[in-house]
Amino acid sequence: MEKYLINLKRKAPSSPPSSSQKVLVNLVVFAHQLQLVVVAVAKKHFDVGDFFDMISLLLNVVGASCKRKDAFRENHKKTIEKEVNDGERKTGKGLNQDVSVQRPGMTRWGSHYRTLLRVVECFSSIVEVLKCVQNDGADDSKRRQAYGLLSYVDSFDFVFYLQVMVHLLGVTNSLSLALQNRDQDILNAMSLVASTKRELQKFRDDGWNSLMIKVSSFSKKHGIEKLDMKEDFLDTKRRRKKTGVTNEHHYKVNCLYAILDLQLQEFNDRFNEVNTELLICAASLSPIDSFSQFDHSKLMRLSTFYPSDFSQGECISLDQQLDIYIDNLRNDERFTHLEDLGELARTLVETRKHLSFPLVYRLLKLILILPVATATVERSFSAMKIVKTDRRNRIGDEFLNDCLICFIEKDVFEKVTNEAVMKRFQDMKDRRVLL
Repeated sequence: MEKYLINLKRKAPSSPPSSSQKVLVNLVVFAHQLQLVVVAVAKKHFDVGDFFDMISLLLNVVGASCKRKDAFRENHKKTIEKEVNDGERKTGKGLNQDVSVQRPGMTRWGSHYRTLLRVVECFSSIVEVLKCVQNDGADDSKRRQAYGLLSYVDSFDFVFYLQVMVHLLGVTNSLSLALQNRDQDILNAMSLVASTKRELQKFRDDGWNSLMIKVSSFSKKHGIEKLDMKEDFLDTKRRRKKTGVTNEHHYKVNCLYAILDLQLQEFNDRFNEVNTELLICAASLSPIDSFSQFDHSKLMRLSTFYPSDFSQGECISLDQQLDIYIDNLRNDERFTHLEDLGELARTLVETRKHLSFPLVYRLLKLILILPVATATVERSFSAMKIVKTDRRNRIGDEFLNDCLICFIEKDVFEKVTNEAVMKRFQDMKDRRVLL
């Protein structure tokens, strides 16, 4: 695994971690756990936690048997036919396929969002299955479960938190997908983070009315009773105690604002001023528009984030090397139309300029291995569980490394034919038998 991990696991300094090293740790955790963080932070709000618990129970009841799954598909088919006849749904190639309700997984990024979207899409079919279980369940416990779920999904709370979480997970989904890309550009990632934070803040400031329109539309479509926002809020767990607030205040301030404040705080903690400075400095290496973002002072500041990689003397040399580097590359046509840092590094090596500017190239490598997207690394570690099984528990490091290279770089090895492998093996030395 040296090929894959040597650039991703820096040697820990003997001194306590600096603020820049903490930044890198935060970036790794953020990229790897973004979708999990969104759900986990939201669950700190007790009502949202109850909502996801009920969603989990709902999926278990609906998908508990093949009979219920078939009933779900049949009801969904009837719903689609009705909507097509009423002109509410379009028809065409690839549309209106059979669907199933996917259970969310804590290790599957974006699965919570897809699950909630499917619940919205197939809500009528889910309710019909619950009614069947309530009336014809095999035992009393199953019927009670279905009865409780029907009472919950027919409530304003369910519709409200469903729409809130669909919107919240939808806003963060684009960032989640981008961070899973195999070669995500760190500059694009930072731009997406900033956009996501702005959208969350915008939803907090001006999203209440649009949210209530969605809640009212969903409730009207499925015959769920709506609440009068001007009436006093009634806490179902303490019915005798007056809350002293209206329904609008409770759901807007105690629920929506509380959830969004938790999310915004999490984003701000992970991408504070120090993080932003690191990434802004990294942007100065960008080759776009003939290195228009190049900034000598910011690149020198960037080198201070890596004290173990740049000595004091090397920092002085880097200061002198940067001006020659930018003048040389701006006057070389081979560097005119580069789009990202990966292309810049590749072209430097192809033109052997990385030998002329070793310190700049070292700084570029450090930025490239800054693990904003850790999906590739995580998949490499996951591959160990597949390659190193119980029967291979004594596999050596060298053999494990070779196996992992073959497993991880599938796209490369698929181009290698069996004949080429056998010929290479045969040419290594004389064989008694011709392969």
